[in-house]
Amino acid sequence: MDEEGRGSLQSPKLQRDTTWAGSPSSEDYVNGCLYREQYNGYINNNDRVLLKVIKYSSPSSAGAECIDPDCTWVEQWIHRAGPRKEIYFGPGDVNATIVTCGGLCPGLNDVIRQIVITLEMYGVKKIMGIPHGYRGFSKEEPEMPERDINMLFVLGGDGTHAGANAIHKECIRRRFKVAVVGVPKTIDNDILYMDRTFGFDTAVEEAQRAINSVYIEAHSAYHGIGIVKLMGRNSGFIAMHASLASGQVDVCLIPEDPFTLHGPNGVLRHLSYLVQTKGSAVVCVAEGAGQNLLEKAHGKDASGNKILSDIGIHIVQETRKYFKEIGVPADVKYVDPTYMIRACRANAADGILCTVLGQNAVHGAFAGYSGITVGVVNTHYAYFPIPEVISHPRLVDTNSRMWHRCLTSTGQPDFI
Repeated sequence: MDEEGRGSLQSPKLQRDTTWAGSPSSEDYVNGCLYREQYNGYINNNDRVLLKVIKYSSPSSAGAECIDPDCTWVEQWIHRAGPRKEIYFGPGDVNATIVTCGGLCPGLNDVIRQIVITLEMYGVKKIMGIPHGYRGFSKEEPEMPERDINMLFVLGGDGTHAGANAIHKECIRRRFKVAVVGVPKTIDNDILYMDRTFGFDTAVEEAQRAINSVYIEAHSAYHGIGIVKLMGRNSGFIAMHASLASGQVDVCLIPEDPFTLHGPNGVLRHLSYLVQTKGSAVVCVAEGAGQNLLEKAHGKDASGNKILSDIGIHIVQETRKYFKEIGVPADVKYVDPTYMIRACRANAADGILCTVLGQNAVHGAFAGYSGITVGVVNTHYAYFPIPEVISHPRLVDTNSRMWHRCLTSTGQPDFI
């Protein structure tokens, strides 16, 4: 990205943007494309979105992010997403390609659909999908210039975006005029700076069904304990939000907040207290939580992530063993809804998010940006430089108000 935040592409003869807003009438069309001289729905290239909106007065404030003891205010801006009046590519010259990597995620097809629809609205005729992720770019296949690809849309998580950034840098090195634009696809909501990623809202909503099921099972049994394992390799956003939303969770365990199972301050001691006072208990645990308590698994999955040991099964086994040792009967039920959640249809909120993300990805490519990804920050859609958002995962801040709200809801103590 240059000093103005633009991509590495240099703009040739600019053409009129063909995007539109509202319901067009027949006189709005010129040569099959919409034409409105009075249209004011374009984004100015100098429009910016503020990254941080809270001015903290002290480093001790909940969730404070300060660069010095005085919490000096530093403004950080990124480019606003949306259609530009002047575009880099002529629609008839565009050969667009879409590739998705990683696992399933609610809303994935909605994003792809909207990218295709928006490309067609611009007048693009050549649109191609690459099967099997990056494997589709095999050594036997011709490179992008030979395929005449000049727009590449990449949907995936941080690993996929790292690949997109490598493609972008290689295109710069070889002077290929290819716009590489990402759309974050991570159900865990662990992309830096962004309010949320698509699929997360749906995951939280569906997770509550699992929580409600184990709550009913636990509540209906004598000394019932329900355990639900939810997605969240490095960050516990799904577990935290689902626990907070359900109001039925007694213990929420996430990767960012260390805990012990045994001992006077352990989770099991607290479960014993709950079943003997309340009659039942519900535990919600993120898949990446408590990995230090388990024997390390070796190897990586297809996406390049380290294979995690199963914390859910471990807690179930340790819970049954503990209650047997102390002579207290316990009826333990376990639910892992991971694949049911991944494959379900996006809810309304995610459907809207997917639609706008897909549209803005195409707008960004036509504006000549490359090496960027599109997302929402402080409720506004913006373009983020890929290296910034993949530097490390976004984690739950255990000093944040949201985590404190979750702890207030569950009533759990510290498990250290």
